[in-house]
Amino acid sequence: MKGASSSSLIICLAAYFLLLYLVSYFTSRKADNQTFFNAKRNSSWILVAIGMIGASLSGVTFISIPGVVGAGQTNQCFSYMQMVFGYLVGYTIIALVLLPIYYRMGLTSIYSYLEERFGKVSYKWGAFYFLISRIVGASFRLYLVAIVLHPFVLAPLGISFSMTVVITLALIWVYTYKGGIKTIVWTDTIQTVTMMSAVGFSLYAIASEMNFSLFEMGEIIDSSGLTKIFYFENGWGDPNNFYKQFISGMLIAVVMTGLDQDMMQKNLTCRSLHEAQKNVFLFSIVLVFANLLFLSLGAFLYVYASYLGLEIPDKTDQLFPVIALQHLTPFISIVFVIGLVAAAYSSADSALTALTTSFCIDFLNFDKSKSSETEKAKQRSWVHVGFTLILLVVILVFNALNNDAVINGLFRMAGYTYGPLLGLFAFGIFTKLKVYDPWVWLVVLAAPIISYILDSNSEAWFNGLKFGFIILALNGLLTFVGLYLLTLKRSPQLMGNK
Repeated sequence: MKGASSSSLIICLAAYFLLLYLVSYFTSRKADNQTFFNAKRNSSWILVAIGMIGASLSGVTFISIPGVVGAGQTNQCFSYMQMVFGYLVGYTIIALVLLPIYYRMGLTSIYSYLEERFGKVSYKWGAFYFLISRIVGASFRLYLVAIVLHPFVLAPLGISFSMTVVITLALIWVYTYKGGIKTIVWTDTIQTVTMMSAVGFSLYAIASEMNFSLFEMGEIIDSSGLTKIFYFENGWGDPNNFYKQFISGMLIAVVMTGLDQDMMQKNLTCRSLHEAQKNVFLFSIVLVFANLLFLSLGAFLYVYASYLGLEIPDKTDQLFPVIALQHLTPFISIVFVIGLVAAAYSSADSALTALTTSFCIDFLNFDKSKSSETEKAKQRSWVHVGFTLILLVVILVFNALNNDAVINGLFRMAGYTYGPLLGLFAFGIFTKLKVYDPWVWLVVLAAPIISYILDSNSEAWFNGLKFGFIILALNGLLTFVGLYLLTLKRSPQLMGNK
């Protein structure tokens, strides 16, 4: 085993976090509430675009995407790119449809749109669904990173898993609590560059270990049969089916970026709509090449594992960590750990900031409050602490469950909350109909439940059909239909917008 020692990893991580703290110090000087929430709409669109790469990929992508290349009874190869191409359509919709609305209304929380369009019930439920999905999602991603970092880095020093999680969240809190989104724009840029550098160094290291150039390794990978991208030959029952993956990618981009406060908060810090749109287009193009790089790394890992005679782990998520930490040089071990931390933190730190922003704006009504800025800052700080503790508790619950099926199920269930958001925004944007807002909660509760039941029984009820991510479209459609039903009764009492 060639990996770096725990002490070396700790020293390098300490240096990395010192860099993040220094960035936080300089970006948070004279920070106020507006700095925290929208960076006073003065961010460079190029910095935002680079930072969004890391936030979109996350720690899960860092270790999971390389693993899926050779996973399954039939290798998934580069089929993930079909979904990435769908992302491009989704990001175009965000740039040309959603961003103009958000900028025209001058929104800090994007869910304020729902209050203007439908009323308070729709607004609160939209924001509530974001909080639930982001709490579970961020906790899940940090948990996956913690179960990789803990045994290799902190456990040898006698540090418990619980303390590992506490340290992880405390570090995020320290550099985000004051500067908020202004700090995040800068730290996410650093973390994106760090993460992508880690992938590049790993590719080079594997090629060197096998005494090949990167070009020669590319030829080997191409002949390995692991680089197939497009799957048209099988029907919708195939998880790699092009149309299923492409449509899923488009919808995922729209809801998990365009309708997600975490992702859109960065976009809303740009100086103008035009700059925000340029940011989205640049980000989406770079994201294609970033995902190609991750998939190429996955192919390299499988070829290198075969070269070593290494048994592929049952959980392919572990393939990259095992090779990087046990079979490559100490330098690559350090690069991997820092890259993994950068990937995890680039999504987790912005999630914590977005949760704080959404709660302050959507539930504490900061934009309408007559409290002083000092009082609001104190409230915001306590909210920030509160969500940090909530993430801590959820991660520890995941660890206590110690059941992958249950944990993945909880993460998957959180994804159902995006369906109602898709339906609400689609109905608001593409129709001029008014709904009876006090009854909207019935629709947004029923749609995910019905979707879950249909998804759980789809193979038995629909001749082997597996919805996969397409369930998001069904969930949104059910919400859309439900909202339309709330417009059918034409009495004055049911036609009010508020």
